[in-house]
Amino acid sequence: QVQLVESGGGLVEPGGSLTLSCTASGLIGSRVAMGWHRQVPGEERELVASVSSGGSTFYVDRVKGRFTISRNNAKNTVYLQMNGLKPEDTAVYYCRATDLDVKADYWGQGTQVTVSS
Repeated sequence: QVQLVESGGGLVEPGGSLTLSCTASGLIGSRVAMGWHRQVPGEERELVASVSSGGSTFYVDRVKGRFTISRNNAKNTVYLQMNGLKPEDTAVYYCRATDLDVKADYWGQGTQVTVSS
């Protein structure tokens, strides 16, 4: 059974920083892409950043230069370092793992990030 456990969300003032972590267990493939998505009420879930099994990264334009995604394969963990946070970054952030070997997507339970003064 695959599980993704997220941590690190919370309340931060505009301009502040947070680091999200997501640790996966139960994955069996050797080619696993991981990413962070976010969702606000009434809107679709959107991709924020992703990192391939080989380490290639992608960022949506609105977070480029502020967010950094990284992974530690030995710990099966992906991180999202968020700097220069803005109120519009407020959302529930979800970790996603895509196992390319078994063609399956897995999601974490979500962690709330609130940017407010």
